[in-house]
Amino acid sequence: MLLQALALAGCGQATAPEANVAAPAPARPAAAAADRPVAGPERLVLAFGDSLYAGYGLEDGQSLPDALQRRLRAAGINARVVNAGVSGDTSAAGRQRLQFTLDNLPRTPDLVVLGLGGNDMLRRIPAAETRANLAAMLDVLDGRDIPVVLTGMLAAPNLGPDYACEFNGIYPDLAREHDATLDPFILDGALGRPSMMLPDGIHPSAAGVEVIADRLAPLLERRLGQPAAASTSG
Repeated sequence: MLLQALALAGCGQATAPEANVAAPAPARPAAAAADRPVAGPERLVLAFGDSLYAGYGLEDGQSLPDALQRRLRAAGINARVVNAGVSGDTSAAGRQRLQFTLDNLPRTPDLVVLGLGGNDMLRRIPAAETRANLAAMLDVLDGRDIPVVLTGMLAAPNLGPDYACEFNGIYPDLAREHDATLDPFILDGALGRPSMMLPDGIHPSAAGVEVIADRLAPLLERRLGQPAAASTSG
């Protein structure tokens, strides 16, 4: 139903808008309310993205990282998800702060969930720049042996088929090149459903976040199940 609601643009892919604006927020652990005792070593997950991660327009404890932490812990994974979402961030801004964020965590994370580029699209930043910035971030994570779940975005229809063709190919291409697990469209299941979106029609509501987390959590579970050098301190 979602894909039927979206206009088809270049490369035969559907397109959609993404989130933006609001004041930047510092990285923070997912809400304590999401915690419950879970046996086993702690798995540290960094959620690094824009307002769709930051929880724009939502109450404390309702952000996507909070919802993911609850699901991982309910699945028996002793996960702590750090929310490093900054509303309004472009891929260039994320690239500038990624290494600083990693260096200021208590240790190297076991997994990074990466979702940037939507604000580039809304600002009509050339897709080649977005690709280069995301590739540079993935290079950093590869260099630190950190597995990645990459959450994708699709271009808005009004940007035309040429831009859509170039932009929409970024995420699947980079996922293949960097052995990242790909979620093709982060708003899938929420966009176009009024009860799942805030009144702005761009950001998910608390209910929409739950739908998104239901889809993403199994990807994180599978990736956390893979051995990673990142499980050591550093």
